[in-house]
Amino acid sequence: MKKGVYQKIFKDKKITVMGLGLLGRGLQVSAFLAQAGAKLTITDLKTAEELKASIKKLQKYRVRYVLGKHDLKDFENVDIIIKSAGVPLDSVYIQHAKEKSVPIEMDASLFVKIVKKIYPKVKIVGITGTRGKSMTTALIHHILNENSKILNAKIFLGGNMRNTATLPILNKIKPNDIVVLELDSWQCQGFGDCKISPDISVFTNIMKDHMNYYRGNIDTYLRDKSNIYKFQKKSDILITNTEMLKKFKLKPKSKIIIPTNKTIKSLKNINLNIFGKHNIQNTSLAVEVVSKFGLKQKEIIKSLKTFKGLEGRLEIIINNKATFINDNNATTPEATGVGIKAVKEKYKKGKIILIAGGSDKTLDLSPLLKEIKKVHKTILLPGTGTNKLLEKIKTKYILSKNLKEAVGEAVKNINSNDVILFSPGFASFGLFKNEYDRNDQFLNIIKKWK
Repeated sequence: MKKGVYQKIFKDKKITVMGLGLLGRGLQVSAFLAQAGAKLTITDLKTAEELKASIKKLQKYRVRYVLGKHDLKDFENVDIIIKSAGVPLDSVYIQHAKEKSVPIEMDASLFVKIVKKIYPKVKIVGITGTRGKSMTTALIHHILNENSKILNAKIFLGGNMRNTATLPILNKIKPNDIVVLELDSWQCQGFGDCKISPDISVFTNIMKDHMNYYRGNIDTYLRDKSNIYKFQKKSDILITNTEMLKKFKLKPKSKIIIPTNKTIKSLKNINLNIFGKHNIQNTSLAVEVVSKFGLKQKEIIKSLKTFKGLEGRLEIIINNKATFINDNNATTPEATGVGIKAVKEKYKKGKIILIAGGSDKTLDLSPLLKEIKKVHKTILLPGTGTNKLLEKIKTKYILSKNLKEAVGEAVKNINSNDVILFSPGFASFGLFKNEYDRNDQFLNIIKKWK
């Protein structure tokens, strides 16, 4: 898209960005808007000291900051409010903006709204679900990207993927390109507000998660997620599974596609670099998506074989003859339970040493308690979720002070066939800045370990 087009949309507009954060998405969106000539106010509950790394990167732009608090005045008499993920459902500031008839947008949904007006032929692929959405997104993007010459299109990645913001894609996109978006429940909220859905939507599964945000109400969580298909047309496509169809409160209007058992069985015969039954299911969803762009089976299989996996999702790291599995993004007890099962199936001869624990998300612990019995050694990180686990766990464990100490305990007396599985099962709050900080700390620790 030519710069002048989007500059006309944002130039001289008074915009409040609610949430700069430290993950890079708020930073990229803010920089994009500033470059487009917007009159920008950034407000965040974090202090200037906490946000200094992000602020430093914006120092060349004219930005007004309101930090350590929010002010109702910044939510009225402005043209747009861009809210970040995780803003409370009952935010008084968002409610105030609505009362003042101020448009409230989110990064990914605003991008889709703009790009569809200018380039209607751009295809949007959106992926949501409690588990598997990142892996499915990465698979779809990889296969399409590997075949971009055949498709005669550039393939862009956005949404909830790490270090990606979606609005800045407006700088590069052209009429026949494809955009693949991982969408969490908060970003799906934005699609609901805009009354839009992707052209091709994928819904992997629904499990209890973020119940601290949704106050224990899984129906509200499902309602937000369902925006991914709610506004689809009959000509659009929804790719999911039979189990999910039964859980939908709202019947899809779009064409529904469910991967066949034949497809799933055929994937088991391909030498993939990812493992676990759940990843076969993720791959089957990805295959259904890319086939809708006209790719042939041989082209899809060739691309699948070159997919290396995704950081923090059952990522295999061999260091000094020890095998570590980085499953940092397993942030629920159920996800860690699935991870233990997958590792046990792949490494039949070795013992599993599990590093888990963290901050409570008010979720059912039973899926983890069931599988943790099969682990040879358990080392737990401190946190409110760990405290709840300690009340119910019946196997032996070691309680560590921090991640470095946990890794130290894990590598003691290990044999060559043993596997150290880092799969927290809880949120990162308290001990880490965020889940990406936890991931990076783990990788740095094992990199230095000898």
